[in-house]
Amino acid sequence: MSNQEKNRTTVEIHGQSYIILGLESPSHIRYVASLVNEKMREISSKNPSLDVSKLAVLTAVNAVNDYVKVKEQLEKLQEELKKEKD
Repeated sequence: MSNQEKNRTTVEIHGQSYIILGLESPSHIRYVASLVNEKMREISSKNPSLDVSKLAVLTAVNAVNDYVKVKEQLEKLQEELKKEKD
């Protein structure tokens, strides 16, 4: 990691406070945390009997699934753009 100073931001996710350290702005960190909180609330409302660790794992699986889809879309668009330039 670079020598930039890390931001220390306190966020609340699923009723728990977390201190997040990162190079991103505090507003970005709070935004990401709010998305995680929202996804956990969504999954929890559909599966109210889930314990917190299972809820966290399902939230992570959903987030990574979304990431993979977006990454694949980006790669496809980059290939199409490269073909157009050639």
